[in-house]
Amino acid sequence: MATFKNIICLAILIFLFGNSSAQLSTNFYSKSCPKLFSTVECAVKSAILKEARMGASLLRLFFHDCFVNGCDGSVLLDDTSSFTGEKNAIPNRNSARGFDVIDNIKSAVENTCPGVVSCADILAIAARDSVVTLGGPNWNVKLGRKDAKTASRAAANNGIPPPTSNLNALISRFSALGLSNKDLVALSGSHTIGQARCTSFRARIYNESNLDASFARTRQGNCPRANGSGDNNLAPLDLQTPTNFDNNYFKNLVNQRGLLHSDQQLYNGGSTDSIVSSYTNNPNTFYSDFVSAMIKMGDIRPLTGSNGEIRKNCRRTN
Repeated sequence: MATFKNIICLAILIFLFGNSSAQLSTNFYSKSCPKLFSTVECAVKSAILKEARMGASLLRLFFHDCFVNGCDGSVLLDDTSSFTGEKNAIPNRNSARGFDVIDNIKSAVENTCPGVVSCADILAIAARDSVVTLGGPNWNVKLGRKDAKTASRAAANNGIPPPTSNLNALISRFSALGLSNKDLVALSGSHTIGQARCTSFRARIYNESNLDASFARTRQGNCPRANGSGDNNLAPLDLQTPTNFDNNYFKNLVNQRGLLHSDQQLYNGGSTDSIVSSYTNNPNTFYSDFVSAMIKMGDIRPLTGSNGEIRKNCRRTN
């Protein structure tokens, strides 16, 4: 009987400590940093007030962090003479932005409660606050992550789906991280805000047939056909309301107005068409599924307990 009890206890311990997300909680800093949420919210709103696009940039940073070895703040680390980080990986180079805003938030949080809150958690809260500030849904963010002491450019190059991805590649990558087809479509709905560079959609607007002709002409006006010409020219991912978090992104897909190849793949006669259709008609369903998917994504391989550290500066390890 004692042996049986020992096995049960061991199984509980393995569950608790093997599944590190079980250690994350929405009230993790309630005693150690009670002003955390108001401090982050104030800084995020200020940044978005200066530049509305920043909300999308902060949300994207969280995605690019979680998709590379888990939500551990590794995307924030600068390269040094002895260390190669993720900032210059192909999906991030000349593209990932908002690092200075995270620095400002970190400084404000350090002034309130020094050495307590990780950069990984600040990124998770900033992503939520960006969505809310731009009119999207609210949710309680699970916290308690530690910061990574390392990063991987190779993992970033291989782990973040490029805008040229086909549906099967998207499904495969999300599935590998424990995210379902519904999570894939809901998280892709974050493209209801933000902008993309000409290099990301040039091939689509000149070579693909599954897009609205007038939409293609509009985008071609600011994105020349020739490589190297206007590469960094920007276009909104959602033509209608690029700074409002809503369900217009899905309406665009139904009308063959997805800017990126990977966007339109979600509504192109495949297995995710029905999910896109449901979000087109029911924004609240999209919001609900988006929140669930964000929480699931935030649970990907966090460092907790004695793993990792609380960085003093988000750009470098202690």
